[in-house]
Amino acid sequence: MAGSSLLRVEDVNRLSGTQKAAIVCMALGTEMAAGVTSKLTPDEVEAISFEIARMEHVAAPVADAVLAEWLQVIRAAESITEGGVEYAREILEAVFGATRASLILKRIQDQLADTAGLHRLRNADPQQLGNMLRGEHPQTVALILAHLEPQHTAAVLKEIGLPLGSEVVYRMARMEKVSPEMLQLIERSLGSEDLSITQGMSASGGPAAVAAVLNLVSPTLEKELMEGVTARDRVLSDQIKNLMFVFEDISTLDDRAIQRLLREIDSKELALALKAASDTLKGKILGAMSQRAVAALQEEMEFLGPVRMRDVEAAQANVVTQVRKLEEAGEIVITAAADDLVIG
Repeated sequence: MAGSSLLRVEDVNRLSGTQKAAIVCMALGTEMAAGVTSKLTPDEVEAISFEIARMEHVAAPVADAVLAEWLQVIRAAESITEGGVEYAREILEAVFGATRASLILKRIQDQLADTAGLHRLRNADPQQLGNMLRGEHPQTVALILAHLEPQHTAAVLKEIGLPLGSEVVYRMARMEKVSPEMLQLIERSLGSEDLSITQGMSASGGPAAVAAVLNLVSPTLEKELMEGVTARDRVLSDQIKNLMFVFEDISTLDDRAIQRLLREIDSKELALALKAASDTLKGKILGAMSQRAVAALQEEMEFLGPVRMRDVEAAQANVVTQVRKLEEAGEIVITAAADDLVIG
């Protein structure tokens, strides 16, 4: 794995997406890798460069396995436009199996759909966008936020505040399909006409989309927003809650999943996040760690002393984000909250 001098072929399935991207860039060489990374954001390039710096040597079989996976994913992405989603699914299932194929296919579809609608708004500063949307009808705001990335939507909800935010979340949760003509009309009314319209209806909103957004806001804001939804529709509120994964839900993971998660979390951030955690969750996490790591973590927590609640909530949100990233990478699978967590 990253940080060691040699990656072995048995490590391939444990590599993160960023680590695999780093290996692909190393295999392609400087010139071709530059062409690939030119399509990425600065943060993504920095993350890949960091992983490259950590890998002193990658065995040839490891590089071959990662490149083979990369080529299969590219082939599947191309086949969506040529042979449809089911054809792409067949290709991926033949290589990765049904579970991983579904996760990879979802990521491909999300990336391909990123060209549809609201381009300028997707890059807008959350504070500026929040200020612009405050005077709009809640349904209009819901339509816009349902087509942004969850992190972006969460940041905008923080800016627009209550009671508008609660009304918007409720309308997002009730949303199903939106016609491209409606999206175009909204964007024109806001002075942004960069739409690349797809045919048919655009999937947006729904309880799952709202749950993904609420996982990224502070527990205080989440509680306030959900109170508004509950007041209007308790059944809908319960649906959203059942789809959410919050910090305390980490206690539903087994030791192997927690150990995988801990490799992605900085010790200081973990110590801060655990400051307001339940004894059950603390025991679960400490039980998955070595005695030496437990001692170091407890020392870190004592060293922190009194901390602000908003800092604890921010640290907890970052940990939950890492859980979601591991799920997206196919390393863990999060089902509905009542079904706990299944390791893939």
